[in-house]
Amino acid sequence: MRFLVGLTAAVALAQQPADLILHNGRVFTADGNLSIAQAVAVRGDKIIAVGSSADVLKQAKSARVIDLGGKLLLPGFDDVHIHMRGDPSYYVDLAEVKSIQEIRTKVAAKAKALPKGAWITGYGWSEDQVEEKRKPNRKDLDQAAPANPVALTRAGGHSSVGNSLALKIAKVDKSTPDPERGVIEHDEQGEPTGVIRERNDIFTRFVPKEKLADLSPSLTAKLRGLFAKGITSIVEANTSLEGYAEWQKIYAAHGAELPRAAIQIGWPGVEVLQKYGKKTGDGDEHLRLGAIKVFVDGGFTGPAAYTIEPYKNQGEYRGKLTRTPEEFYAIFKDAHRLGWQLGLHTIGDGAIKLAADTLAQVIDENPRPDHRHYLNHFSMTPPEETYRKMASHGIWIAQQPNFTYTLEGRYAANLDDRRLQLNNPIATPMKHGIFVGLSSDILPIGPLVGLYAATTRKGMSGAVYGIEEAITMPQAIAGYTRNGAYFTREEKLKGSIEVGKLADMIVLSQDLLTIDPAKIMDTQVDMTILGGRIVYKK
Repeated sequence: MRFLVGLTAAVALAQQPADLILHNGRVFTADGNLSIAQAVAVRGDKIIAVGSSADVLKQAKSARVIDLGGKLLLPGFDDVHIHMRGDPSYYVDLAEVKSIQEIRTKVAAKAKALPKGAWITGYGWSEDQVEEKRKPNRKDLDQAAPANPVALTRAGGHSSVGNSLALKIAKVDKSTPDPERGVIEHDEQGEPTGVIRERNDIFTRFVPKEKLADLSPSLTAKLRGLFAKGITSIVEANTSLEGYAEWQKIYAAHGAELPRAAIQIGWPGVEVLQKYGKKTGDGDEHLRLGAIKVFVDGGFTGPAAYTIEPYKNQGEYRGKLTRTPEEFYAIFKDAHRLGWQLGLHTIGDGAIKLAADTLAQVIDENPRPDHRHYLNHFSMTPPEETYRKMASHGIWIAQQPNFTYTLEGRYAANLDDRRLQLNNPIATPMKHGIFVGLSSDILPIGPLVGLYAATTRKGMSGAVYGIEEAITMPQAIAGYTRNGAYFTREEKLKGSIEVGKLADMIVLSQDLLTIDPAKIMDTQVDMTILGGRIVYKK
C-alpha cells in the first residue's frame, strides 16, 4: 500500500454546488491506496469531490467553507466491537476510579441515595488501575454499604465482586462449588472473597430489572457522547432480540443524530431465530442487524479464556469453554444455514482453534459465498494451521489492539514467553491474508489507545510486546475506518473519504501520521461530521 500525495479531484456526483467544503488539510482518505488529499466537498449527506484545495474550492459557490489549517481529516472511526448500555438508577460508574477507597466512597454515596436493601450495581474497576493493585473484595464493599447488596463488574465484564449481603442472597458460601463455566474465588481461610469469574449472573439474577425503555435516555446520551471520540459507526457487541427492539425505538426517534449502529444478537435458539424472519444486514444506514454473538470462552480478567497450554503458575488450569464442541457445531450450523453472520467471542488460543475448526467444517458442509463470519478479540496467537484455515475459509478477525495496553497486567500474570509477547496479533493474521478490523470493546472505549498499541505494541508500563505484530499508522487507521464497514456489508456506503460515500468524517488536533508515537493518546477530536452535518465541535 502507498500514499498518493496531491490527489487529483474526483469527478463530482453531479455538477451541482457543494453544501460544505473542508480544505487546506491533510485528508487521509483510507481508500484502497491509502491516498492523501487536501480537500473534500459535500452535498447533502454524501461526498461529491475529493482532491486538491484549488480544484475542490471551484465548487464552493454558496457552500459553507471550513479551513482545516493543515489539520488531519479522517473518515469517522468505526468501532466494530463495543458495548453500549443505559444506566439504571442503582448504577455506579467505576470507569475512572484510581483506588479501592474511591470505589468505597462511590458505593457509600449511592447507598445513601437508595433505601436499605436495594441493590447497587456498577461497572469498570480494574486491579491494574487502582493504587492498591488488588481486586476489591466483599469486606471493602461491606464497609461502604452494609445494608445494601452490592455487585460490581470488572472492566471487560468477565468477573464481578459482591459484598457479604449479595453473597448471602446468592447463597454462595465456603462450601459452594464452582458454578458451571465459572470460578468462585476464596481467601486464605477458604471464605469467598466476593469475586466470581465469568458468572456475573450469580449476582445479577437477583437484581430487579429496570424496563429497557427506562434506560433509553441514558443510552441515547452515551451514544451521542461517542462523537467526542470521533466514533461515527459502531457494532454493539451483544444484546437480545428484545433489546434490538428498544434500539429500533431509539433510532426511530433520534437515528439521524446518533452514530450508525449494527447490533449483534446473542444466540436465542434456532426456533426463535427461524420465527424472527430477519437476518444480518436487515435495517438501514442508521441501524441494522449485525452478527449472531456466541461466547466460546471467557476472558483474561477472570481468568477463564480457554488455552491450549495451561496458564502460567496455575497447575493444569486452561480456562473454560462455555459449551461443548458439539453444541458449538450445532449453533454455528444453524446460524450459517439461516443466512446469519457469526461473530464469535474467542479469547484463548484453544477457543480460537476450536471456533475456526468448527466454522470451517460448517462452511465446507454448506458453502455460502461471502458469509463474513468472524472471531471477536483473538487475544492469543493460535497454531499456524489455524491461520491457514481461517484464510482459506474467509474467517475474519475483529481485533482490540488496546488490550495489549490496558490488559498488560492480566497477560503478564497468566501468560509467559511467546504467548505473552504475541498477545493480540495483528500483523501476522494480515500477512496470512486474513481480514482484520480494529475496535475498542470497553477497555477503554475510544480508538486512540488502540491506535497507539497497534503501532507501538506498548503496554501501560511502557514495555514492548512482540514488535513484529505492530502495524503502520495508515494500516491502523484503515482498520478503524474502512475495514469496519466490511463487517456490516456497508463498504460501498461508508468507511473511506471517496466520492459517493457518506460524509462521515473527523478532524483531529494532531497529525497521527507524523507525530511522535508517545503523543498519540494526547490527540483530541476537534470536529465530528455525520452525513455532512457537524455533530460535535470541541
